[in-house]
Amino acid sequence: MRPRPDPVGPGQESVWDYPRPAIAEPSAARIVIVHRGVTVADTTSSIRTLETSHPPSYYIPRSDIAPGVLRRAEGSSFCEWKGAATYWDVIVGSDVLERAGWSYASPTAGFAILRDHVAFYAAPFDRCTVDGETVVPQPGGFYGGWITSAVAGPFKGGPGSRGW
Repeated sequence: MRPRPDPVGPGQESVWDYPRPAIAEPSAARIVIVHRGVTVADTTSSIRTLETSHPPSYYIPRSDIAPGVLRRAEGSSFCEWKGAATYWDVIVGSDVLERAGWSYASPTAGFAILRDHVAFYAAPFDRCTVDGETVVPQPGGFYGGWITSAVAGPFKGGPGSRGW
């Protein structure tokens, strides 16, 4: 059962207006990820994916991720639209953030723009921002959307949202 969308305020997008199937589009927003005082990523050239009921996920060009912080993690998953996902541990000093990022080495044709980009879960890091605003991680442990004041929900991932 589809929930009632939250009211949309000035300058907001409703995740209930996002398409299904998902799409990927360039974003000029400044995306910054910091952990233990180290800038893990900093870009104004991300790709955001949009899907009904999900806050955006931001895919960062590998060239805008700090050298040496990514280590291939075990396991994979499959997205019906994007293809097979590869997971990444993020290493900052002595901290190992297991499976904190994911990418698509050979995305489907409709998501070819994601090649050579990595998305990150916000929860493991000290701070993730979109245009200077600290994000809130999408609820649940599987989805990797970033919630800011620019998006209105409710958001898939929390209790009772499995059927959305």
